[in-house]
Order: sequence, then structure tokens, then C-alpha cells
Amino acid sequence: MNDKISNLSELLAVAGDRTVAVVRGITDEQLAAATPCGEYDVDALVGHLLQVVENFQELARKRDADFGTAPERLTGEWRDRFAAETVRLVAAWAAPDAEEGMSGAMGLPARTVGAMALGDLTVHGWDLARATGQPYEPDAAVVAAVGAEFAALAPMARSMGVFGEPVAVAEGAGPFAELLGLTGRDPRWTRPETSSSTAAAGT
Repeated sequence: MNDKISNLSELLAVAGDRTVAVVRGITDEQLAAATPCGEYDVDALVGHLLQVVENFQELARKRDADFGTAPERLTGEWRDRFAAETVRLVAAWAAPDAEEGMSGAMGLPARTVGAMALGDLTVHGWDLARATGQPYEPDAAVVAAVGAEFAALAPMARSMGVFGEPVAVAEGAGPFAELLGLTGRDPRWTRPETSSSTAAAGT
């Protein structure tokens, strides 16, 4: 993993706090709204992100995780549940041996797997914010760390359908716009009711 990730759990906490704030700001009326992840509406994307924060806790403990099931539809106090599971994710990656060795069925270094969780929190936080009209400003250190890691993972991620085809961004658009483009997102995406833009491919 890039040296800029010096304390993964601290960066997860920073990214988690910002995405939790977005999730708490989602109204029930917005759950059917489209997102920059073309295959997910807001409800499904929050459900997917819940799977992410739960499964990456297991990966931190070097256990198997199942990403093969469709995300559950949101019920009950899902905002509180997401916040609580994000706290557990941070704690799991703060364990002394979490970043050591290999983790996951793909046999990736544990620190790379942790960076994938960090990237999902950050990019999907933007997805949800953009879909629901909320502000989202990622932490610069998080963006630097995720961008370096995702650049190396991009070919594999595209072959697996995790990333869409890269989207060109304007010169000087900044590191976060470049990260979004790398994952197949158009940083200019806006909600369909306010723009004719279409969702970018990828998750």
C-alpha cells in the first residue's frame, strides 16, 4: 500500500464520519432516486455500502466475506445501523494484526484490502451525496491514499466489473475528480431531475 496510508483505521474514521453524515441526511423520499452507480438507486446503494462495511470487518479479521448477494432493502433504523457498523469497521482495522499478511479470496495484501474499504466509503459517499443533493468534501489525505491504490487496482477492477470504463476529466480538475473518473464516474453527474446527465457506469 502507498506510504501515505500510515494509519488505515484513522483514515477510515475520517472517511466514515463524512459518509455517515451523508447517510443520515438521506430522507425516506429519496430512497428511489437514481445514483451515479447506474445499477443502484439510493436504497440499494446504501444497502450495498452496509454490505461493504460489514464484510470488510470480516476481512480485517482474515475471515471469508460474501459479496455475492444482492443488497437488502432498507428497513428499521438503517441510518443508525450504518453508523454503528462503520464504527465497528474502524475498530476492526485498528486491531494490531489487521494490516498484516494477506486477506480475502483474491489473496491480496491486507493493507490493500483495507484501502478498498476506504475507497468504497469515500466514492460511495460522493455517490450518495450527489444523488440526494448534499455537499460532500472528501479528506485530502484519504483521496491521495485511495487514488494511489486504485490506480494500481484499476485493471483488475475493470475486468471484474467493479469499475466502469475511465471517464476523462478536465485538466486541473483535482485529485478527487481524477479518482472518480478512474472508477468510471463523471464528476459532473447531477440528479436526473435537475440535469439530463446520465449515470456513469460502474459501482
